[in-house]
Amino acid sequence: MPKNKLVPVILCLLLIFGNLPALETANADNGSLTITATSLNVRQGPGLSYPVAGSVKKGEKYSIVKEEGDWIQISLGGSKKGWVAEWFTSKDTSKPSVSKNSNGTSGSITANGLRVRKGPGTNYQVVGSLNSGQAVEILSTNGNWSEVRTPAIHGWVSKEYIRFSGSNASSAPAAGSSNAASKGIVTADSLNVREKPSLNANTIGQLKKGAEAAVLSQSNGWAEISFAGKKAWVSAQFLKVNGNTSSDSVKPTAPAEQYSGKVTASQLNVRDRNALDGRVIGSVSQGQSFLILEEQNNWVKIEFKTGKTGWAAGWFFDKTKNGPAAAPNQPVKNSSVKVLHNGTNIRKGPSTGTTVIHRANQGDTFNVVSIKNDWYEISLPNGAVGFVAGWIVSIQGNVPQIEKPGAEKHTKNKTVVIDPGHGGRDNGTTGVRGTLEKTLTLKTAQLLYDKLRASGTNVVLTRNNDTYISLPSRVSSSHYHSADAFISLHYDSINDRSVRGMTTYYYNSKQKPLGEQIHSSVVSKTMLKDRGTRFGDYHVIRENRQSAILLELGYLSNPAEEMLVSTPQYQETVANGIFEGLARYFKNY
Repeated sequence: MPKNKLVPVILCLLLIFGNLPALETANADNGSLTITATSLNVRQGPGLSYPVAGSVKKGEKYSIVKEEGDWIQISLGGSKKGWVAEWFTSKDTSKPSVSKNSNGTSGSITANGLRVRKGPGTNYQVVGSLNSGQAVEILSTNGNWSEVRTPAIHGWVSKEYIRFSGSNASSAPAAGSSNAASKGIVTADSLNVREKPSLNANTIGQLKKGAEAAVLSQSNGWAEISFAGKKAWVSAQFLKVNGNTSSDSVKPTAPAEQYSGKVTASQLNVRDRNALDGRVIGSVSQGQSFLILEEQNNWVKIEFKTGKTGWAAGWFFDKTKNGPAAAPNQPVKNSSVKVLHNGTNIRKGPSTGTTVIHRANQGDTFNVVSIKNDWYEISLPNGAVGFVAGWIVSIQGNVPQIEKPGAEKHTKNKTVVIDPGHGGRDNGTTGVRGTLEKTLTLKTAQLLYDKLRASGTNVVLTRNNDTYISLPSRVSSSHYHSADAFISLHYDSINDRSVRGMTTYYYNSKQKPLGEQIHSSVVSKTMLKDRGTRFGDYHVIRENRQSAILLELGYLSNPAEEMLVSTPQYQETVANGIFEGLARYFKNY
């Protein structure tokens, strides 16, 4: 080709490829998000009916391609894209520098404890708080919300609590002035002062109980204070923060948007993190009220015992904001219930004293509309709504399973020995996908252990790690502790890969009631195929003088069942089933 004809071609190519970065920038302008669920399915389209294309993990960040209803399409790298549910994500609201405000607006906060959020709305995660008089730079506004920034924090606050002023106005207090700080009183015996808001940061001093500190800001459980003329950080958990007042007789202003919550469930688990697979560290009861320290993804952080905090499902709290209570019905997205027994009553209201308006059978599924105390409000086939007791259905979706009211009182002070089968050099059976029975039995045992401990049961594990324990030693542990119940946990295997289900074994008539109660409870919870409660000649139950049973909790030789029993959801459900079966046994025998 002649050189003079190449020139127009080269110019065209430069124009085409020169525009590619602009296209990428356009996509980048949609922002990014952070995954908030422990593990979240990525789907091929914007809805639960679309096939699962993969999964993402908590804390991972992705660019937003586009949004459709409650679903967001994200970029997975290269040309790969997928859809995730918006309610399990947190949008990152920080924008490029081109969005800086042009008029130099500044202002000061008019309320103590004003929550700072990641985005312009109460559905966004709280990232910290600001106090009355504190100076802020106002970056932008969106409806009733303002994007603000201080040297310590950046986010969105309600515009209602900002006193606006120009950048040259002399009335705006300086960020470091005494007017910008609230007074904090130390409640711990000795409180470490650190260089940065992290337990790994260097300690630069200590404050004693009752000492006062000027609180400049609060963020993610930490308070920024003035210490020895410098800015430093302490754990906000051990500070009682009051607003500045001109007179001791004037009460400090109540924190803006401060909530307390009253428990509506009969018994509610408190966990070490805001997820259903979090470890149970305690429980609270209906009618108890707690200050809500933090909220994330429909979970609330509370101080359930003096000095002990944990997470509980926010659906089961009636929240109060500076007086009036929030609506008691908690709305629910994309969850359903499955009926466990034939002839289950669906009632007009959330109480056994209301009229039965529908009867459902085992396996019937209904969409959940809201939660009211221990009841699920559900959509009926005729378009009406009704209520079903939460402890007689299994849940599918993102809402927690309601525990049977009062079960814990029957297990309290009982002694239960849990025996995770196999261990060490004894792997037990191996699933078709490589799952080791010894690993799975230990996982089940540890979940059950935590549930029973939280209800006041004396619990003993025959092993708590991957070690070999002889069969006589397991039985001896039952005798030594005078066990009220001995439960040996196993998973089954057979050459026929189509066989599935759960079987419970007992050796003598004394053990049979324990087996029947736990078996029926687990089957109803897990919906596994019922293979019955039957006689079994196994050492740990044959030689056991206590009430002892052996559970086979599914077939690892069945590929589908192996995948099921390995999931956190199944492990949680089967532990709940054993717990409730034990409670029924102790109640009746």
